[in-house]
Order: sequence, then C-alpha cells, then structure tokens
Amino acid sequence: MRVQLRRVAHARSGDKGNISNVGVFAYEDAFYPAIKAQLTAERFAARYAGVVRGRVDRYAVDGLAALNFVAHDALGGGVSRNLCLDNYGKTLAAAVLDVEIEIDDALAPLLRGP
Repeated sequence: MRVQLRRVAHARSGDKGNISNVGVFAYEDAFYPAIKAQLTAERFAARYAGVVRGRVDRYAVDGLAALNFVAHDALGGGVSRNLCLDNYGKTLAAAVLDVEIEIDDALAPLLRGP
C-alpha cells in the first residue's frame, strides 16, 4: 500500500547558516525498514529540487529508527541573509512528510492519521 510519510513517521529540523538538518523518525519500528529503503538522499534532494542546491547527506540511526538528512546550500544563504521564510529548516521538515512510500498491507493497523 502507498502512503504519505506523515502516516508512518514524523520529522524535526534545525538550521545553521546555509545548512538544514532534517530528522525523520518512524512512529513504529516496523515502518523503519521501508522508510530506510525508500527515502534515500537522492529522493530527499529531488523533493527539494530548486531549494536545496548543494549535496544531501543521509545518516541512518538504526537504534532510533531514524534517518538524519543534512542538506547543504539549502537556506538561500542562511536565515539571516534571506527574506524568503519558506526556505527555513522547519518548512523542509514538514514538506518531506508529503513523500509517498510503499509499505506492507499488514502494517495498515499501525498507520496514523486519515
């Protein structure tokens, strides 16, 4: 079954200078293998084409069922150098939750939200 990431995970973010850091955390350990397999650094970068202009590094934190993405050249020079509020790290974290992934139908009872 295909679901939006927001049904299986939540995200947190931070920003420093021109780098955004986005953590994606599975709600249930059972969701983590699908998230890890499908939410690659390349897919994350493609989601933000035109916004993230530098490389995206992905770090798996298996013990927490989490992925950490570090997006370089992502904030238009940094929060204090840019008047475009939409590029702040918090917005990047919210937007990744729209990405769709495929999960096993047996996990449907664990999904969150509508």
